[in-house]
Amino acid sequence: MPGRQLLRSIPFVGIHPVAIPPFLAKRLMALAFGCICAGAAPNAWAGPVFQPIIPDELKMTSDPLAPGAPAILMFRQVDRDDNTLTGHEDNYFRVKILTEEGRKYADIEIPFLKQNENIINVRARTIKPDGSIVNFEGKVFDKTIVKGRGVKYLAKTFTLPDVQVGGIIEYYYTDDFKEHTIFDSHWILSDDLFTRKAQFSLKPYVGNFENPFRLRWSWNHLPVGAQPKEGPDHIVRMEATNIPAFLTEDYMPPENELKARVDFIYEDDVSETVPDKFWKHVGKKWNDSLESFVGKRKAMEAAAAQIVLPSDLPEVKLRKIYDRVQTIRNTSYELRKTEQEEKRVKEKPPENVEELWKRGYGNGTQLTWLFLGLVRGAGFEAYGCWVADRRNYFFVPQTMEAQKLNSNVVLVKVNGKDVYFDPGAAYTPFAMLTWAETGAPGLRLDKDGGGWIQTTLPLSSESKTERTAKLKVTENGDLEGKLTIAYTGLDGMRPRLENRASDEVERKKFLEDDLKGQIPVAVEAELTNKPDWTSSSAPLVAEFDIKIPGWVSSAGKRAILPVGIFAATEKRVFEHANRVHPVYFQYPFEKIDDVTIDLPLGWQVSSIPKALVQDGHVVVYNLKVEDNKGTLHVTRKLSVDVLLLEQKYYGALRNFFQVVRTGDDEQIVLQPGTTSASN
Repeated sequence: MPGRQLLRSIPFVGIHPVAIPPFLAKRLMALAFGCICAGAAPNAWAGPVFQPIIPDELKMTSDPLAPGAPAILMFRQVDRDDNTLTGHEDNYFRVKILTEEGRKYADIEIPFLKQNENIINVRARTIKPDGSIVNFEGKVFDKTIVKGRGVKYLAKTFTLPDVQVGGIIEYYYTDDFKEHTIFDSHWILSDDLFTRKAQFSLKPYVGNFENPFRLRWSWNHLPVGAQPKEGPDHIVRMEATNIPAFLTEDYMPPENELKARVDFIYEDDVSETVPDKFWKHVGKKWNDSLESFVGKRKAMEAAAAQIVLPSDLPEVKLRKIYDRVQTIRNTSYELRKTEQEEKRVKEKPPENVEELWKRGYGNGTQLTWLFLGLVRGAGFEAYGCWVADRRNYFFVPQTMEAQKLNSNVVLVKVNGKDVYFDPGAAYTPFAMLTWAETGAPGLRLDKDGGGWIQTTLPLSSESKTERTAKLKVTENGDLEGKLTIAYTGLDGMRPRLENRASDEVERKKFLEDDLKGQIPVAVEAELTNKPDWTSSSAPLVAEFDIKIPGWVSSAGKRAILPVGIFAATEKRVFEHANRVHPVYFQYPFEKIDDVTIDLPLGWQVSSIPKALVQDGHVVVYNLKVEDNKGTLHVTRKLSVDVLLLEQKYYGALRNFFQVVRTGDDEQIVLQPGTTSASN
């Protein structure tokens, strides 16, 4: 990134270009080819069944290849059948419980994407150490699971009964995919537990004369001796043994970037096999499709004339068009509830931007292309781009996986600069992208096949959380008063997206809980304003009445006031001495605190911490405390301006955050007044 200074001990590292499947591990993108023919071969598999109990497995107490493991995945089987009207995948697990801690694996979570799949045929049982069997006969629940910071997914959950140390749990289920659709498949070998043995199979979609498909595959980090092979029956199979347990860490790259895996890709266009020629072919094909959709020049010129004035400056024109597009009904963010809405979902999509403009609604992809048509109609040089969303994987062109360019954005030339826009992504600020589209590789489309681009990575100052507090210390040591938090840029986009379907009560609770998570002790907080939840560019501003009981503690005749009021997050980050995976931040950000604290009448300040500046260029921390005659002024700023750091630099990063924690733990020493001291 030109213009960025580099930390001497923690250099900025670009995204490591390795293509990976999504977090949910099943598939990323459906291949659009119409309907699988009704004559496709029926499913030849009867589905999984419980396997015989093996006495030696009941007797075992440990495994030398996984010393100290609380449990071991003894056997796993995955059988995928794509050659049916409804593709499905059968999954089977057998887990040996070795310690009391291992009993937690009786709580089963099966992640899935509700819009594309359903989990059916769930069966489970517990095998006690004496060999007796307890079948699972309970309920299976749908639940939203939080895994790590900012990562949520839907899962089927249930708990196996009577699980004991020395016993075995096993379960199986079928993942039923959406009809008339083929999804790219991935075998994810790595699990939270050490795996003794796993076997996989894939029965590919055969296709027909009208829809010829080619299946190819690649792999990464496979154990020794494991390799997928296609048999005479055209089923792809693989066996693997002794797969190490996968360690989950905070702020790590997407899980499947790091796991052992096999990726399967279906292709309906097999004309090019050399990467450069492949992408030229793809670029021309996609550009033809895009121009067919947006190439209504006169209609877009007329529409743009309704939005902008000829005298408007270029930036004003762009903002007006951007704001207008974001006011159009975006069906990608609607919850389908009524029969009428279901009918609308099935209606024929608009053929071009003119039809979309007249219709007055569209999905996010269509609205972003409408923006492209409008800015061209307003006289701008602009291009459609497909970029690789880095939320779930990192992209490398050499793998020729076109479906992994899965987010559309618009590049506009403004005063000689490339500016990227995505108005079809709700609550995305003007001239910004969603965090997963920033700093991401992509293909800019044109009639010659296009060229590679890298989207802009915003500065940390463009996405920040600013906390401004006017507080007072009470005679009994409580800290109370008014607090205003302004969430700007991508920091403001996150709560708006997460609460787009929530009511006022739920939104209020969200903000109050979010605040409580920023303070390292129990706090009473009440939201007192009504934040603007609908804007994209304006900060999300929340105002609170807060009270932190006992924040000021007694130390003999003195009182101690810690300075790190909003330091809860940094207290819990990078605590471990060792690091297995690289460190990965979603986007650069800042946290800025400006806190004024009034002391009770007669109280004096005995000592304040020295000003602290820790400048690592891409990570910077500032702390300053001032005594203004009965009023304390605390300012704090933390800037993180880096995306990915190799684990060899973890020690330097950890040392930096140790300095942050040390600064936040600094204390202001107070001398209470005469009355308070006698009390």
